[in-house]
Amino acid sequence: MTTSSAQDVSGRLFLAVGRLSRSLRQAGIPGPGHGAISALATLVNFGQLRLGDLAAKEGVAAATMSRIVASLVESGYVSRESDPIDRRAWLATATEEGERLVSGVRSTRVQELNKRLDRLSPEHRDALAHALPALEALLADDEKRL
Repeated sequence: MTTSSAQDVSGRLFLAVGRLSRSLRQAGIPGPGHGAISALATLVNFGQLRLGDLAAKEGVAAATMSRIVASLVESGYVSRESDPIDRRAWLATATEEGERLVSGVRSTRVQELNKRLDRLSPEHRDALAHALPALEALLADDEKRL
């Protein structure tokens, strides 16, 4: 693959993944925004986390995460308590209601994606299935850091 064709693939892939992700987010149920859902999903996946650790995993500033968690606490999706080891820090945990919200959002978005996949030709569906290992490999380094 030449450098220009690799750049073309990179650019097209970047746009396609971004647009698909945004489109699926918009198909979701009303409620917290993308940043809050992402933080909540991280708490569901990893369990209780210090706010600083959650901010690092989400790639946002601690002050931003503090505001996100405060809104999730107010909505009943997250509980927050003082860290017994370091009283200056806070620990956040997804509540059962928060876990249900994440499950519902995933279900809604996966259903929407299934509808879109069903509209594709069998050849395109097969091509996507065969591309999944390569796409998952692109995330391997990110998952190691999480």
